[in-house]
Amino acid sequence: MTRRILPLLLALGLTACGDHAAQPSTTATTPAKPAAPADKADREHPKLQVELVDGGKYDLEQHRGKWVVVNFWATWCGPCLKEMPELSTLAQRGDVDVIGLAYEDITKADMQAFLKTHSPSYPIAILDTFNPPRDFDAPQGLPMTVIVAPDGHVAKKVLGPITLAAIDEVVKAPKG
Repeated sequence: MTRRILPLLLALGLTACGDHAAQPSTTATTPAKPAAPADKADREHPKLQVELVDGGKYDLEQHRGKWVVVNFWATWCGPCLKEMPELSTLAQRGDVDVIGLAYEDITKADMQAFLKTHSPSYPIAILDTFNPPRDFDAPQGLPMTVIVAPDGHVAKKVLGPITLAAIDEVVKAPKG
């Protein structure tokens, strides 16, 4: 009996392993294409629309006419925390707007708890580290700061800690 069943099972098994290459698969998936990188014009005049930790919305376009400091940071980054008070001073001064973009995997509730003890005077958004804003270079380290001029072009990028004096040097530089 076993001798009769074994050839039958072998034949069924081989039939099931038929030539699938000739038939299109309905379950095969095409690998997802990575998002196209932003073109040069986007990187020179970036757009940014994010939801803030406090529930509000931030749109960089609405800040045209002012200098804007876009600061990528994280709660675990010592140099990021060290520059936070200077960025708060800058934001309170009123001639430059500041936004902090938390570049880390953190929940909104954990960020809100963190901000109760660090309370910057500028808005904070949490970024998806797997899908950062496409008009900005993904940070190769933290902190990373992008200074956007009143006309919307990127005036300067700084990888590493930044000071109020360094920002003022860019903002107050003679035009032309």
